[in-house]
Amino acid sequence: MVDWSGGKDRGAAPKKDAIWIGVAGREPEYCRNRSVAEARLGALISAEVAAGRRVMVGFDFPFGYPAGFARAVCGSDDPLALWDWIEARLEDSGGESNRFDLAAEINRAVGGGAGPFWGNGLTREIDGLPRRKEAYRNPFPDRRKVERLAKGAFTCWQMSGAGSVGSQVLTGLPVLARLRRATGARAWPFEPLDGPVALVEIWPSLVVPPRATTDEIPDREQVRRLADRMARVAPDEMAALLDVDAPEEGWILGIGRDGGTSSALQALQPPAMKDDCFALPPGVDWVPVDAALARLREWLNPVAGAEWVPVAAATGRVLAREVRAARANPPGANAAVDGWGFAHGGLPAPDGAGRIEMEITPGRAAAGAPFSGSVPAGQALRILTGALLPEGVDTVVLEEDTASSETRLAFARPPRLGANTRRAGEDVDAGEVLLAPGHRLRAPDVALIAATGVADLEVRRPLRVGVLSTGDEIVEPGEATGPHDTHDANRPMLLAMVAGWGHAAVDLGRVGDDRDALRAALTGAEADVILTSGGASAGDEDHLSALLRTEGDLTAWRIALKPGRPLALGRWGGVPLFGLPGNPVATLVTAAIFARPALEVLAGGHWLEPEGFEVPAAFEKRKKPGRREFLRARMGPEGVEVFASEGSGRISGLTWAGGLVELPDGALEVKRGDPVRFIPYAALGL
Repeated sequence: MVDWSGGKDRGAAPKKDAIWIGVAGREPEYCRNRSVAEARLGALISAEVAAGRRVMVGFDFPFGYPAGFARAVCGSDDPLALWDWIEARLEDSGGESNRFDLAAEINRAVGGGAGPFWGNGLTREIDGLPRRKEAYRNPFPDRRKVERLAKGAFTCWQMSGAGSVGSQVLTGLPVLARLRRATGARAWPFEPLDGPVALVEIWPSLVVPPRATTDEIPDREQVRRLADRMARVAPDEMAALLDVDAPEEGWILGIGRDGGTSSALQALQPPAMKDDCFALPPGVDWVPVDAALARLREWLNPVAGAEWVPVAAATGRVLAREVRAARANPPGANAAVDGWGFAHGGLPAPDGAGRIEMEITPGRAAAGAPFSGSVPAGQALRILTGALLPEGVDTVVLEEDTASSETRLAFARPPRLGANTRRAGEDVDAGEVLLAPGHRLRAPDVALIAATGVADLEVRRPLRVGVLSTGDEIVEPGEATGPHDTHDANRPMLLAMVAGWGHAAVDLGRVGDDRDALRAALTGAEADVILTSGGASAGDEDHLSALLRTEGDLTAWRIALKPGRPLALGRWGGVPLFGLPGNPVATLVTAAIFARPALEVLAGGHWLEPEGFEVPAAFEKRKKPGRREFLRARMGPEGVEVFASEGSGRISGLTWAGGLVELPDGALEVKRGDPVRFIPYAALGL
């Protein structure tokens, strides 16, 4: 799917109002001008055809003009003849073109110099091209039939200003003509689609309206979403979309022949509440855990800023840029033991018993106090651990393996060349990359960085994670309670989890079932991301989900997971929000499995995969298919044991456990001794 532009070269950096190519299943490609786009499209089409695949290429500009125009210009009603006529006359370097002059030439030939084109976007006057619509006369219909049916469509006669489709058409049709010849593509609806490549006209906003809640460039977002969505259209639905008779003017793919929205287009257009980055494909209800994690991972980007800190203060922070060694470690060749150093090639011949005796050079080499001279061949120097090897020393014999006097040294047999020495840079060379961006620093990392002379690091600012509890029944621990009250266990637990994961935990308190209070709490939250518990389903008192649907951005997922089925994902004022279930066990499981890896990415780090181990089961269980299950568990003398109850309100099981047993989605019967996957709490950052 291609978002076209009739304007100038937009430069190397991706920008809006440029050319974007969306290919299903891939990231969109930015093209700085039309020449680049044409070459890239030709290569993409050729590669797909060579691989034996069929290709639909959609362009967001009209493929034809209102009835009568083609014959008036080129003497034929065939729109493809008009493509060739325009191609022969348009001069286009990819960023600059003569489109305004060509429009004026057509105006003078068929409209007496007063139409049908209008909108001179240049500083110079052009004979035959009025600057404003009020000054022109159009001998042809103002819009094609499909544009009269599709409310909001722009006219193809406008050459400049907002909605200047005319420039897109005059610069786009020559590209279509060349692609058609080069690839054998068929142009819909003018030709039978009997080849591997179809060129079709699209209007992205008709199918996937742009979202105001995303930071992505709108054109990029639309071609990405439209390409993915078109690729999922069933064959019979696509046949209905293509069943159009418009041999001269062309048609917008998806507009019904009766002027309404076709049933196939209805299948393409999602409900408004799912029009967000977490939306599920049409027809999907229960989401498998792996699919939910993959979709979540796909749409996350870092939101934490960066700052420079001293190495000593960097433990636990996420690197914002790579770290390179300022110098080698060790910086020079040195002794690995206390002993005697000498040149291996200058060793005297052993005596009859294999013993070697050498003269001792006066002085010594110590760490921080190097020997300033050189050691003559055949002589040995006293050297201590960490001392730089002086000139004339390449081998060290261990002190315990020698006998010495004030002037003589003896040892039983010659060591190998280089024994008991460290070469310069044998650990790390100067300039070597030590750690990549996204790495969360540990104490051993800080030691390595400091050893190579790096003093300051650019790291991500701590991710501020706000934690909010909702519900009239929730009270603070220690408050007087009635039988209808519940002490808030989720918020203290989540705050502790967030802090343990290395983020800045922000206590947002609790709000009752009051929509205005909830709105105020969310709006006033000084956080980069918000975790809530409770109120995210669709019940009468689920104010969080209701508020996000009407004033924010929400997608409610029903995860094929036990415990923890409901999971809400959305944004409030641009801030990502995770709505976790209300039962404490489900809260912990969904936070550990979904929120933890997501928060790490938002903090600038890498997606976290919990490390599990295959261990024998010390329990028995029969499981139905359809859901992933996590059981509270701990290691015992016969294998991994599970908590007696699976109820998600039994908080004592969280304390009893040392981790979780993960059971796969399918049906399963676990018998004692069977291998199961055990994830220790430590692997979940708990």
